[in-house]
Amino acid sequence: MRPRSDAGANARPRAGRLDDGRQGKRHAACSGSINWPGTLLIGRPRVRADLLFHVRTRSAHQLWLVIVDASASTRRHHALSDAKGLLAQLFDDAYRQRARLALLSASGAAPKWQVQGLKASSGLRHWLDGLGAGGGTPLLAALSEAGQWLAARRKRFPAEQQRLLVITDGRIKDGATLQPFNCPGLLIDIERGPIRLGRCKVMAEQLQSEYRHIDELLPG
Repeated sequence: MRPRSDAGANARPRAGRLDDGRQGKRHAACSGSINWPGTLLIGRPRVRADLLFHVRTRSAHQLWLVIVDASASTRRHHALSDAKGLLAQLFDDAYRQRARLALLSASGAAPKWQVQGLKASSGLRHWLDGLGAGGGTPLLAALSEAGQWLAARRKRFPAEQQRLLVITDGRIKDGATLQPFNCPGLLIDIERGPIRLGRCKVMAEQLQSEYRHIDELLPG
């Protein structure tokens, strides 16, 4: 394994493997690069027919709730840089599919909403380009706030198809208990380095979400 250098607070997006938007299987192509996040948000694939590939048409009435951990610890080993690569493709997906996005970043003293249920726009790339890691880890507060917001939104839009994506290195305090979201979810673990706390799998279990390490979603 080749060594990785620290990405730093000014990490730039790097190409990931998040391919085109989420769709029903009848609209998906049958070959090409696998859309792992989109596949896993629907459920764990058991046969080839469960995999999503390049999507041809859009799916209406979708909300993608994305929570991004950008605390200081995510500077290490290209964690933030690779996460930004996945997010860049996710934003492009949402724009093409006309999905609505809710984006909450967790860094510094408190989480901050970037958008709340708006259609994806090219302006998100400007935010992503300027995203740097720093400060504490208000991830627990972000999850709590996002859960309350999503529950309130579900009452307003009961037919909306909601999906959760959490990107984090899992460096939260010991003993924290997370409440599950009432929608399909995927947690992408971006923790790297020789010393790992390994909390993301437990977090995914508590959130009742699928778990994947980011290295599984990047080109080999």
